[in-house]
Formats: sequence, structure tokens, C-alpha cells
Amino acid sequence: MILVTGATGILGRVIVLELLKRGKKVRATKRESSNIDEVLESYRFYTDQADHFFSQIEWINVDFQDLESLENALLGVTDVYHCAAHVSFHPNDRRAMYHTNIEGTRRLLNACESSTVQKFCFVSSTAVLDGVDEKGEVTEDSNYNPKLDHSPYARSKHFSEMEVWRASAEGLNTVIINPGVIIGSGNWQSSSGEIFGAFSKYPYAMSGSTAYVDVRDVAQISISLMEKNIFGERYIVISETKKILKVANFVRKKLGKSEAKVLSKSILNIGYILNILLGWLIPGLRMLSKVNLETVTSNPVISNNKIRQELDYQFIPVFESLDFHLKNYILDHHKL
Repeated sequence: MILVTGATGILGRVIVLELLKRGKKVRATKRESSNIDEVLESYRFYTDQADHFFSQIEWINVDFQDLESLENALLGVTDVYHCAAHVSFHPNDRRAMYHTNIEGTRRLLNACESSTVQKFCFVSSTAVLDGVDEKGEVTEDSNYNPKLDHSPYARSKHFSEMEVWRASAEGLNTVIINPGVIIGSGNWQSSSGEIFGAFSKYPYAMSGSTAYVDVRDVAQISISLMEKNIFGERYIVISETKKILKVANFVRKKLGKSEAKVLSKSILNIGYILNILLGWLIPGLRMLSKVNLETVTSNPVISNNKIRQELDYQFIPVFESLDFHLKNYILDHHKL
């Protein structure tokens, strides 16, 4: 039996589907309030046997703060894909991210100690990587630098990784993946699923670049690493780094919108000053933090050489991925 946490999320649902396609038995965690019908609808974008595969999922409500709940979820489980996380770059969500991402991961790993679990795949983020190599590229050796300023999300993922490395040192077979922005279908109102709606709504974009990856690639790579028993390593999982403006305009053109314009640094600096002065009064301004603005105006070069060489893997190009999932978005939002 394989356990996938965060199975209603943009990535977890696809890992579940890919495992089912391979004939695996899958138990999928969700919250009591989760809408699993939406997961079924999104499966229609990925397979013509959506109902067949969906009916094979063993859904289980899990409270990550309750050890007994976690122990029940792990009964008979040998492999765990830990996708559950709170993703946000708003400072107001700091406590929720620490609670879910760090404490939730720690409790899950503690529950694994007295279970039948043998393998553990942890989904982290490129947000935890700092520094570049001699080529000026971010690699798996670009270790988190605690002296630098980080978003609460990046900090929560770093400390979650520390829990995974601790479990690895204690004997659990673990592997960590660090994906960029995941492009997928469904879950349109949450996490990276919001990108199409955001690019459609706002006629402007930031001047920086972001690393993107198709959800199908992330799922395939995660499963391949576990099946090949590749442990004690981390892997950056991205397809390509693209200018945010180019991605925004690709999406906006497909949606019949005007071209987006780049927000100048002077405007962003004004926003940063307003955040300092009025962020306490207007919560939305707190998104204009120094670290967030640096993220969306920087142009990092992130290497995927390690995973490509390890698995001889070819990624779906970013604009091909965007085209596929944007068509699905349009089908689900036919009123656009």
C-alpha cells in the first residue's frame, strides 16, 4: 500500500493517478472538508478512464496534529509521498505554514518510525536553494543560507527538509524533490493552480524569471526515484526558467486579453514603502515585502542537470505545458 498526502492538491492527485495506472494500491489523505469530486473532474484531463481510476482510491481523512490519525493512515503502508503543504507568500500565513509544513512533516515522520513504511518521498521547493556554482547556476548544492532573508514559505520548507534529513540519518529511505512552479490542471483556486486566473485578471507582470515544471513531469520523476530506490539525495525538478512577462502574455493572448506591462522597480519600491508604513493597516500590502519583491524581480539560472542525467529524463517544454493546462482551464471557465 502506498500513501499520498495532500492528494487533493495539484500534484498529489496526479501522483495518485500515475500510481494507479501502474497497478498500485493507493491510500490518499484529505481533509474532511475536501472536495474530491473536483479531483475526479480534473482526472478527465489526464485520462479517458477517470471514473475507473478514481474508484480505486482509498480516501482517508487525516489530522496531521493527531498521532493516532497518522498511525491509522500508515497501516500497511510501505511507501509515502508527502505532498501535503500550505503554500503562501503572504506573511499573515506564516503561522499556518509552520504549523502544517514543519510540524505536520515532523509528526508524519515520527509516526513512520513505528510503522511498516520503508520509503519516503518529500516534496520541497526551489525556494529553499541559495547561492550559485562557478557557472552561476543554482544547483542541488546551493544550500539554504540562514543569514539571508527568506519568505516564511521558504523557511518552513527548509525546516521541513531538516526533519526529512533527520529521519534519513535514523535509517528511513528518503528522497527530496525541489520543484519550481508546478503547472497543472484543477485546483484552480489554490497554490500554483491560481496562475492562470492571476495572469488573466492582472494586466501587469513582474520583471523577473521563474522556473516552471509540468505536474506530469513531477509525478513521473517522484515515482521513478522511489521505484529505482534512489535515496539520500535531493533533485531539482524544473523544465525551464522563463520570464514572468513572457508567460503572462502567452496566457493573456490565449484568453483574448491585452498584453501585460512590466511593473517598474520604482513602482515596486513605492509599494514596499507603503508596506512598511501601512502594512499593519492594509494586509494586502504585506505581500510587497523585500524578499517577495527580490524573488519576482530576480533572474536566477536553475540547473536540472542532475535529475536529467539520473533518469535520462526529457521535460515537457514550458509553453507546451501551459498550452495543455490552459485549454483545461478554459474548459472549466467557459464564461471567460
